[in-house]
Amino acid sequence: MLLDDEIPGLTYLKMLCEQLQDLEVVKAFNNPRFFLSELSRLEFDFCILDIEMPEMNGLQVAALLNGRPVVFTTAYKEYAAEAFDLDAVDYIRKPVKKERLQQAVDKVKHRLESKNQGARFVQLNTDKGKALIYFDQLRYVKTSEVDSRDKVALLADRSLITLKNVSFEKLQELLPKEDFVRVNKKEMISLKAVQTFLSDEITTKIVTVSGAPLKVVLSEAYRKEFIQRVNLSQEP
Repeated sequence: MLLDDEIPGLTYLKMLCEQLQDLEVVKAFNNPRFFLSELSRLEFDFCILDIEMPEMNGLQVAALLNGRPVVFTTAYKEYAAEAFDLDAVDYIRKPVKKERLQQAVDKVKHRLESKNQGARFVQLNTDKGKALIYFDQLRYVKTSEVDSRDKVALLADRSLITLKNVSFEKLQELLPKEDFVRVNKKEMISLKAVQTFLSDEITTKIVTVSGAPLKVVLSEAYRKEFIQRVNLSQEP
């Protein structure tokens, strides 16, 4: 989410964000009060916001974001101490440069990943509305054949649910790294589902409609990481 009262600066920041991988601008606002009036209806991971704004500054806005990570941008250095008192992830001096913005986004990703490590579930948009997907119930995820932006998830009770408009890169950020691994461009599995594996194929504990175990391709691009995860999961 972006907030900056100056339209040229907001447009420039949005352009920079769109150049960064795995980053999606949900919405951009140039009025802090309008942003706060919409807050309850918005879904986003973090906010990049200007500090110096009329009527209400970015520090005041950040205090109302219910603990969501914030990155401040400002042309003034005197706000730095106050920004970090609010536990800001980062504080970027204007004019914002792409490399500096990338550093800030990486810090946000690290904080979000650390927060998720202690969680037992993740909330995602699905074809059945917002749903809590419990990590210990998720077994397998594949790209939807209807819309490649969506993913079909198989749960432990054999039920299927479509995860709407979410990338594998995003899922890898949200799911515990020690429990889930991507095996090819279109599939991700829980290590709990692994029965046996070869260098190019994994036989799972998931039973298909025909009664045979589900087999998935282990592509070369993901083989090394899969082997590392399997070995780590076997350590005492």
